[in-house]
Amino acid sequence: MRKIWKAWLLGAVFSLCIIGCTADVKEYQGEGPDFDLFGYFDGSVTAWGMVQDRSGKQTRRFEVALSGRIVGDTLTLHEDFVFADGEQSTRIWRITRLQDGTYEGKADDIVGVAKGQEVGNALRWRYDFTLPRGESSVVVHFDDWLYRQDERHVFNLTSIRKLGIEFGTLTLFFQKNP
Repeated sequence: MRKIWKAWLLGAVFSLCIIGCTADVKEYQGEGPDFDLFGYFDGSVTAWGMVQDRSGKQTRRFEVALSGRIVGDTLTLHEDFVFADGEQSTRIWRITRLQDGTYEGKADDIVGVAKGQEVGNALRWRYDFTLPRGESSVVVHFDDWLYRQDERHVFNLTSIRKLGIEFGTLTLFFQKNP
């Protein structure tokens, strides 16, 4: 019983350390240009990305064609993925701007509701994602940090976690099409 208690305590302390090391989107107050989620993704955008495992090894590469349309306080964002191995997939986000300036989003492979907040040039977007694994799937947590570089470019760094442990990262570069 004592070993179980020690293991639980060690895990709890480790989890608190991880949580304590998380940046706050409010730290980007005053950084420009303003992120402007709806303004950036309204229209056509192209992105290139990769997934890396926890050792840093690249495991997937892909390109994404994005097309966004705003109606009222909702952005519908179509994402068409083409992976280096030829696999193709589509995700359709429905992102709503709330009264307090935060965002909620839904898509078929998102569990529950994604939550987002933009401050300055940064957007933090968090959600649980159903990740296909062979014939089954696993639910993982995505913690996206998007940074507006200029009028046409956005960088994205994502931590992919399961049970609080990071097992991969996702890096994306977006370019708004003229």
